[in-house]
Amino acid sequence: MNTTPRFLPATRKEMDALGWKRPDVILVTGDSYVDAPAIGAAVVGRVLDRAGYKVAIIAQPDIHSDLDITRLGEPALFWGVTGGSLDSMVANYTASGKKRKRCDYTPGGENTRRPDRAVIAYTNLIRRHFKGSPVPIVLGGIEASLRRVPHYDAWQNRIRGSILFDAKADYLLYGMGERSVVELADALASGSSPDDVSGLCRKSDAPVPGYLELPSLEEVKKDKGAFSSMFVTFKANADALTARGLFQKHDTRYLVQNPPQPPLTETELDAVNELPYTRELHPLCQSMGEVRAMETIRFSIATHRGCYGDCNFCAIALHQGRTVSSRSEASILRETRDLTALSGFKGYILDAGGPTANMYGFECEKKLKKGACTDRRCLYPSICPALKPDHSRLISLLKQMQQVPGIKKVFSASGIRPDLVLADKKKGDLYLREVVANHTSGQLKIAPEHTSDKVLSLMGKPQTELIRFRNRFLELTAEAGKPQFLTYYFMVAHPGCGQKEMEELTRFCQSELHTRPEQAQIFTPTPSTLSTLMYVTEKDPETGKPVFVEKQKDAKERQKATLHGTGRGPGRDRKGTSGGYRKKSAPGTDRRPGKHKASAHKSSGRRNSR
Repeated sequence: MNTTPRFLPATRKEMDALGWKRPDVILVTGDSYVDAPAIGAAVVGRVLDRAGYKVAIIAQPDIHSDLDITRLGEPALFWGVTGGSLDSMVANYTASGKKRKRCDYTPGGENTRRPDRAVIAYTNLIRRHFKGSPVPIVLGGIEASLRRVPHYDAWQNRIRGSILFDAKADYLLYGMGERSVVELADALASGSSPDDVSGLCRKSDAPVPGYLELPSLEEVKKDKGAFSSMFVTFKANADALTARGLFQKHDTRYLVQNPPQPPLTETELDAVNELPYTRELHPLCQSMGEVRAMETIRFSIATHRGCYGDCNFCAIALHQGRTVSSRSEASILRETRDLTALSGFKGYILDAGGPTANMYGFECEKKLKKGACTDRRCLYPSICPALKPDHSRLISLLKQMQQVPGIKKVFSASGIRPDLVLADKKKGDLYLREVVANHTSGQLKIAPEHTSDKVLSLMGKPQTELIRFRNRFLELTAEAGKPQFLTYYFMVAHPGCGQKEMEELTRFCQSELHTRPEQAQIFTPTPSTLSTLMYVTEKDPETGKPVFVEKQKDAKERQKATLHGTGRGPGRDRKGTSGGYRKKSAPGTDRRPGKHKASAHKSSGRRNSR
């Protein structure tokens, strides 16, 4: 970190102090401006700043006024628009369609500042107040990335076209955009075309030679078979080493998607995370109230990105990639030491991890050289022998972080994959022992999601030896002399899961796990997941066989009530509770806000991603 970091300007006064008449880039975001490596707009801004560009940020502008969007003037190169760390519809509505009252990323916590379909709303806002401007608008972030091709929108119950066309923007950068955003800025600054930038989507009047053609927007709206074919081809071309470019007719024009950017190298990932972030909330936002996610964001460290789990309900692999990129131990330790110097730091790193905590430090060598396999997955239906889980680097890292002066505890709050622990015959048990003894804050998160073989198969998750893992965790907890427990995340109403399967899961939890799970979410068919494709087509795309899909809101709520014991279901006592279970904590209190995405909301792609 820089010893005297500054915010990127968010006000005209800050720009004047820097001597700027006009910024090169203005980033517009649906989050408050927290200048930290967990917030996408801050990262993109810092990366562009490092490349020599003048970058300013407008956070959560009022879409009913020109005061916010015009306060910095017009950028010289481009507007960058993101809905923020979450898809705005997921941020604003529950799986049952109820309006969310709270937002962890908004000052004061009241969910009133992120508009529905924020990417479209912000682009319209810019067009409305800068009419006729030639300055291009570039979309990015999780909302744009996962809506870049035609997708099912659960809130309107229809297929929508690419958000690039819906928003009437000029370009879209998908995935983790640090490299592509600089390449785009360089092209615009030099007056050359950015059309060939990897990780970029654009509009075209004609098909691109050598690119694969997807079924047209008109076809996928009318024909579920065409929608399925489109998505399978789209997903199959998401790996940087093997992907081909894609094009698709949208009315009279074409959507063009260039192949993705390769994952950042260890050196590049280190550099991104060590940029001079203030790790503070910008004063302009601070004047409006506290941001609930702030403390956890400030005092957490990302050790890696990407996920080779590739679960059907999760968009992380499609957005961040199936290749896990890990930071160096030296970089993470430097950040650890920097955290101890922050005001308000009390000695606790609240999370050291990534999408899944124990994917740090090992990858499939074959994948790194030739790309992700097209005929199998890394962890499903069982762990591929080529992956070779090895927790040795992670054990060493956690121990070294724990020894940094000023550190009392380094917690592993991201959640872990029990199957990876059990598959690592040499170091898996040592890792679990280390986590239980030194890095668990009362509870350890795991996400079995379900116990039915049929439902797990449709989720793309293996049947984990859950009882074996639970028993070993309890043994190590007893050895450590700590009153710790496992927190299980389960999913309700996923395609293939009916009331029968939920009652079976409830009985398993009561008879085998001796608990009534508190953490359960109703499956939300969010854009660009294989599970959403099943929800729409009511078929397994791999076999073509019919799949039961629960689409009735009341029935979904009944499934959840069955698991929680608050409704009609097995094991319910006359008061509707199971007795002796922990009081449910407030939303967000047992998960890392800066990665809201990571634990309980994988199906919605709620990962904090650029």
